[in-house]
Amino acid sequence: MDSFSGIHPFLLVLAAAGLDRWIGDPRWCLHPVVVMGWWITQLRSFAERWFSHSPLGLRLAGCCITLLLVLGSGGCGWWLEQRSHDLPWVLGWPLLLVALASALAGRSLEQAVQAVLEALKNETELGPARQALSWIVGRDTQDLSRQEILRAAAETASENAVDGLFAPLFWMLIGAALWPYGGPGPLALAWGFKAASTLDSMLGYRRGTLRWLGTAGARLDDLLVWLPCRLVTVSLPLAQPSTARRALPLARRALLEGKPDPSPNAGVSQAIYAQCLGIQLGGVNRYGDQSTCKPLLAAGAQAPEPADVERLLALSRRLEGLWLLVALLVGAAVHR
Repeated sequence: MDSFSGIHPFLLVLAAAGLDRWIGDPRWCLHPVVVMGWWITQLRSFAERWFSHSPLGLRLAGCCITLLLVLGSGGCGWWLEQRSHDLPWVLGWPLLLVALASALAGRSLEQAVQAVLEALKNETELGPARQALSWIVGRDTQDLSRQEILRAAAETASENAVDGLFAPLFWMLIGAALWPYGGPGPLALAWGFKAASTLDSMLGYRRGTLRWLGTAGARLDDLLVWLPCRLVTVSLPLAQPSTARRALPLARRALLEGKPDPSPNAGVSQAIYAQCLGIQLGGVNRYGDQSTCKPLLAAGAQAPEPADVERLLALSRRLEGLWLLVALLVGAAVHR
């Protein structure tokens, strides 16, 4: 960290979070996730060409793809961290800052959800809202009612707040703690996590060859999100005065309600937001010709309205600030 003239790595993470909230993901700039996605597509094509009729071969290929992507992405981040020492701080610090901000999806998620809410203002034509929603959810959207659109927007905002914001932020902060001692820093761990997350989003489906090829990436993503998801479950009620005193009971209820969900993390993350906001989530989702019944979360509460989805986004912003504040205080105490 000498090349940064004493700038603390936790401050670097704080600045990256601020940059993400300020500009999000610029469309004119090549995003690291796009590069990861390109490699996944190429490696998937190779694996399916060689092992299309062998479930065992596909599983082994999926493990190799996962190792290559995660270790390669994390290694690139670590290399950039090391090379930053050789650059003047006016070059090294901004380079790491932009790279770190690319691993956070706070503003981009918020913009995508708000686009759905904006389209819903035209209550006589739901087509634009369904189209905007289709960019951020996996379920079928063409026949959704206004209330189903709002539920889907709230569910994806709560689930992706953990996957796209708090999980990478957690691994950044772990890296910030390790970096001064020669370990992998915030960028190495953040890009390693993003590789696992991208693998899960592209290959983590239980259909066709992906039933075997995508297993390793999906399991690794579940593992890496597990602890950040539980930390969100415990800390989210603390981000608003109305639920701060009931943090532990709400967390226990969310863990119980989210447990029946096939995902070890998605149901829990949705459940804690539902409990904190007092809105009912869950129900029947349609995927192609199949319908999936998800457990009801905060059953009996009111259905989400646009104002509730906006409150959900604001709650994520407050929790992000709370995490960063606690991390800075802990970092300052350790490095006094």
